[in-house]
Amino acid sequence: MIRTVAFFLYEDFQLLDAAGPIAVFEIASRFVAGGAYRIVLAAKEKGRVRASSGVELPVEALCEIETIDTLIVVGGEGARTAMACNETLDAVRDADRRARRLCSVCSGAFILAAAGLLDGLSVTTHWRAAPAFARQFPQVQTRADRIYIRQGRVWTSAGVSAGVDLALALAAEDLGEEIAKRVAQEMVVYYRRPGGQSQFSTLLELDSPDHRFASLLEKVRGRLDRRWTVEKLAEEACMSPRHFSRAFAAATGLSPAKAIERLRLEVARERVEAGVEPIEIIADRVGFGDPERMRRAFVQTFGVPPQGLRRQARGISS
Repeated sequence: MIRTVAFFLYEDFQLLDAAGPIAVFEIASRFVAGGAYRIVLAAKEKGRVRASSGVELPVEALCEIETIDTLIVVGGEGARTAMACNETLDAVRDADRRARRLCSVCSGAFILAAAGLLDGLSVTTHWRAAPAFARQFPQVQTRADRIYIRQGRVWTSAGVSAGVDLALALAAEDLGEEIAKRVAQEMVVYYRRPGGQSQFSTLLELDSPDHRFASLLEKVRGRLDRRWTVEKLAEEACMSPRHFSRAFAAATGLSPAKAIERLRLEVARERVEAGVEPIEIIADRVGFGDPERMRRAFVQTFGVPPQGLRRQARGISS
């Protein structure tokens, strides 16, 4: 079965928001006899649309595409202007009624929200745009810490490269994990970052301008099953415990214990949402030891226990 994937473009869209996912569907089709996807570039009217980079692409009128399996609204600098255009919103609403799946990449979520298609859902967008999105659309639950989120037939993703993660997840749903994995290998990208993975790495967030504790934090992240006391950390850093604690807090903004807990939470969340290992094993391997201790940390940080995050990652309502 050939599935039509329509990318909705507008003036000053971000080229990579479209090009990345397009590459996923193009390559996936190579691995299926007879092909798998028909890719269509569309806009509110037929003609040519210019990306923010200046590249112009030919587009079809969205209203003239009879069959749409997946509608993907891309992001870009022009999203704010596009969301204020009634013709654009009407075209997206009409296409949504004909599509099996509705998706956005980056600030494309602004257009879907303005069209009233995200009310009551949890969605994500580019981290920089998330505060403005939350203020403008209080009826939508904004999750700025996610790479992509699935809510039934609606999928939203963070900025630029996250569109590739989204497209790989869509391809996996359509064609199976093995083909999606082969696509990722062909594109030389990770297969697949869990949708719930943060848009930022904790290591990057904790890094200081002088990178003073970068190698230590990398070592800790690789051996989270160890008992990392202040004394042990200070020994690794060739400092006294008291001096280490002060210097570490000044450089990262967190105490050593809090920083290690954040690293454990990040790795545990990735493993939980991957949906393979038992929760008890994850708790042990990332250093929480007691599953109940990990559960409390999850509830305090993410608002849900590990099993709740696993259900969300699988698209199962709790």
